[in-house]
Amino acid sequence: MLKVENVKKAFGPVTVLDGVNLTVNPGEVVSILGSSGSGKSTLIRCINGLEKLNAGKITVDDFDVSKPKELAEARKRSGTVFQLFNLYPHMTALQNITLAPIEVLKRPKAEAEAEGRALLTQVGLGDRADAYPAQLSGGQRQRVGICRALAMKPRYLLLDEVTSALDPEMTSEVLDILAKLAKDGTTMVFVTHEIEFARQISNRIVFLEKGVLLVDLPTEKFFAADGGLAQPRVAQFLSKMRKD
Repeated sequence: MLKVENVKKAFGPVTVLDGVNLTVNPGEVVSILGSSGSGKSTLIRCINGLEKLNAGKITVDDFDVSKPKELAEARKRSGTVFQLFNLYPHMTALQNITLAPIEVLKRPKAEAEAEGRALLTQVGLGDRADAYPAQLSGGQRQRVGICRALAMKPRYLLLDEVTSALDPEMTSEVLDILAKLAKDGTTMVFVTHEIEFARQISNRIVFLEKGVLLVDLPTEKFFAADGGLAQPRVAQFLSKMRKD
């Protein structure tokens, strides 16, 4: 399992995560909601070891991300898809996807490329393997980013606002792919503002407020009047998001 235990993170005098506890079991889809600045993206960056903790512990299948010798193993088990794609501009779509499997997992090049092409076909980009990021739309680049994460065969997929830089049509393209992954049983931690989509695909909804995990409930309960909506801050947030 992926386990976050009493995690605290501050940037100077500003506390961004304040005693967060979260457990994600294989096969679950957990969506993390909250307003901008609530600590959602920082939590993802802490899980994949991009930010150092001030206190607490994060383990991915019992590998502690705060220990350098264990971080590499933890990262093999959790793939991350970022807001702004983070593709290498000088590499083709296929090269972006196969780089880590070849260099990190030591997979034979031919085998990695065959699997990379299969992933691209799965997300509707089978004919774009040799295209460079600048030749792809935003939605296509994000789909390549998802393929790159999946190429490492992670047990957990971390998604950080993956549609925030996309227009509505491109957003729909990416969400369709994520819905299919969820249906296929991919374990996901999904930071998003796409409320209705989170409602459709998630087993659980987590709500962060000023670095505090305010609510962690099964999805149906989160949206119930006697569940998440009983929290005034959650009700206010959902009302505002739906108006927007």
